[in-house]
Amino acid sequence: MKPIKYILCLFTLIMLVSCADKKAKETAKVEYQCPMKCQGEKTFAKAGSCAVCKMDLRLISKPSKKTLSAGFSDESIFNLTSKWNTEEGKEITLKELKGKTLVFVMIYTTCKAACPRLVADMRNIESKIPSELKKDVNYVLVSIDPENDTPNRLKQFAKENYMDGDEWTFLQGSESGVREFANVLAVKYKQISPIDFSHSNIISVFNSQGELVHQQEGLGVDNKETIKKIIETVDN
Repeated sequence: MKPIKYILCLFTLIMLVSCADKKAKETAKVEYQCPMKCQGEKTFAKAGSCAVCKMDLRLISKPSKKTLSAGFSDESIFNLTSKWNTEEGKEITLKELKGKTLVFVMIYTTCKAACPRLVADMRNIESKIPSELKKDVNYVLVSIDPENDTPNRLKQFAKENYMDGDEWTFLQGSESGVREFANVLAVKYKQISPIDFSHSNIISVFNSQGELVHQQEGLGVDNKETIKKIIETVDN
């Protein structure tokens, strides 16, 4: 009878490993949508063009492979190994920000056009988060001008803009680290003079595991959906 018991145990073990492997490979549904919403909220399973306006469909959800260990999913920004300096002069990696909902924006402190409006948008978003949830959200401003935006300059900028509390974090990285992170956020930027950059205006929301859950594009736009997503992410 012992061989039968061994076979049954082995069979059970194989089934458990198989189920675990299947769970680890589960992915979220990928969906595309017309950026102009010509067909309302209709989504598509494959990339392509809108039949109405002919614009390229926009990816609105990405597959996210969950791990069964204490590690992060393939989609987590916490997998990035680049090092950053905070406005307090502390060197960190992004995974040290884990545990809170993260709201990111990329700016530079000498900007006189778009960045002040992005900063105002971030402050506006922060002001509308319920008081009981504020401690669970971290607002992170990443400089696209690491040569000039030193930790001291970022600290000064934080004070000037009333963003010097614990809920605000400013980051200076290396040129390569900033470029890598911008690519993750789909933020485009280009230096057009020694003190000026052209750049995308995107505010991104990540969950506590560093996975992108929402993006807001534009200046002074209605941030209702962004605030809703932040609250949902904290509650989850």
